Amino acid sequence: MSFRLEEGEIIPVNKPYRWTSFDVVNYVRNIARSQLHIPRLKIGHAGTLDPLATGLLILCTGKMTKNIDQFQELEKEYTGTFKFGATTPSFDLEKEIDQTYPWQHIKQSDLEEVAKKFTGRYLQVPPAFSAIKIGGKRAYKYARNEEEVDLQPKEVNISVFELTRIELPEVDFRIVCSKGTYIRALARDYGRMLRSGAHLTALCRTRIGPLFLKDAWEPEDLKKELMPE
Repeated sequence: MSFRLEEGEIIPVNKPYRWTSFDVVNYVRNIARSQLHIPRLKIGHAGTLDPLATGLLILCTGKMTKNIDQFQELEKEYTGTFKFGATTPSFDLEKEIDQTYPWQHIKQSDLEEVAKKFTGRYLQVPPAFSAIKIGGKRAYKYARNEEEVDLQPKEVNISVFELTRIELPEVDFRIVCSKGTYIRALARDYGRMLRSGAHLTALCRTRIGPLFLKDAWEPEDLKKELMPE
């Protein structure tokens, strides 16, 4: 296919593990500059993925950058793994374990019952290690300096919370949720409701609205497609 980056494209990409969302943006921008001789490509992404997450990231270029807000409003689908019995300050593997908890009392029926309680609308406090702005500064910058931040709860909606594998202390899931839902924060809340602790050990975004991960470009394949013959 032929991309018209300057005019405007919507490009679904499978974000690699440990890449930031801006790494993906810069990857394409650098190809445009060095290989396609486009010095200033207008490009952005629709919805940040944490560095330790993988999966669907939508890039918009040219006039399609006007659609970024529309994509961000769409529901998202994720798969991943929660691990019970321990917490971390970031609620995922970015930080080391800070506390351990018993998990042997948790039964499959408990897991399923509590998952039902989170299905629907609930007030969720975002993680301190997040990109939310507080006083013009990202929350994670305060958190990494061990500064206290006052994060207010926000209403989110989880329309599907399915447990796909239960091998305690690990549980795999599939979640469909609204914009602004933090799966890491759900790990925190899920652990607390089960009188234990939990953190996120794997996360993949598989869908944004009508766009699916299976149709996304791997970065190397996208580079080959973009390169001039």
